[in-house]
Amino acid sequence: MTVSTRVDLALLGIRGTPPVHRTGGAGPTDDGHVLIDGLPAAIPRNPDSPFVFDGDRVLYDGADVGVEVRGIGRPRFYDLTTADGVGYEKIARLHGRDVLATTVVQTCVRYGEDQRCRFCSIEESLRAGSTVAVKKPDQLAEVARAAVDLDGVRQMVMTTGTSNGRDRGARHLARCVRAVKAAVPELPIQVQCEPPADLSVIQELRDAGADAIGIHVESLDDGVRRRWMPGKATVSLDEYRSAWAEAVRVFGRNQVSTYLLVGLGEDADEMITGARELADMGVYPFIVPFRPHAGTLAVDVDRASAPDAAVVEKVTREVASHLRLVGMAGTEQRAGCAACGACSMLQTAGA
Repeated sequence: MTVSTRVDLALLGIRGTPPVHRTGGAGPTDDGHVLIDGLPAAIPRNPDSPFVFDGDRVLYDGADVGVEVRGIGRPRFYDLTTADGVGYEKIARLHGRDVLATTVVQTCVRYGEDQRCRFCSIEESLRAGSTVAVKKPDQLAEVARAAVDLDGVRQMVMTTGTSNGRDRGARHLARCVRAVKAAVPELPIQVQCEPPADLSVIQELRDAGADAIGIHVESLDDGVRRRWMPGKATVSLDEYRSAWAEAVRVFGRNQVSTYLLVGLGEDADEMITGARELADMGVYPFIVPFRPHAGTLAVDVDRASAPDAAVVEKVTREVASHLRLVGMAGTEQRAGCAACGACSMLQTAGA
């Protein structure tokens, strides 16, 4: 599959609903999870897309586009409930081929309309009743054990809404990691949080058993940050750089990552330069196109649209080229979004 075709699928989406899909929540959503030429892909579900998923092919206006597509079966652990009566699917979800993902706290102190990240819908799945507000460590341990045993899950991602504490939610992540590692010691885990005000918490996460960490900035342009994520923009880029440096020290080179969203208005060349600088310091810049979806301010208020395909391809190709130059690959991360790669085109581009 060419990078161009992969970009078109990421931006235009597919008609059809694969067995594993998601609506609402933190991060990219309203997607279906499939394997395209063997690589995991999280593709937006779009009823107006010219691409149609028919189970083992993608058609464009009725013509086969020449890529092998395979749906991912509904996991068996979804049919179970915890000892205290909560459906496993409300605790954690399958992402991609073999990733167990959960938002350990489904609320965020920045979710007021004047603070919210305009691309995020973290609390919408909670309002819809498809998840629970706080996942307990023992619940996550129970679900993780079943997901590994029944469905061959090979890694786990734990993210969190931001709390008011100086740890910004990281200490609950540490409790959850510790419980899962006690139950499933062989399962690699990536944690994701804002830069904690107290950087020693990063060591606490590692000591709890986390294998990798994502500290997601989304944009390196302060003007874009104030416009798109006014709450998170109060955490300065200097604080992010300090957190990334400490995370690289604690977790190691290429075990730290950050999302960079293409399509928020940041200059493409400046984003490429910033991504190269991140890679040089040992942080994997996970390039993902902005994905408009209902339930976010970006769509419901701003009527924002997907970015230009040529810009997404340019940024992806040039960042991938630099990652290859410095010897960094997402698949070499122990766990996490870059290790999975489904939401980005970087693996298709060789990174």
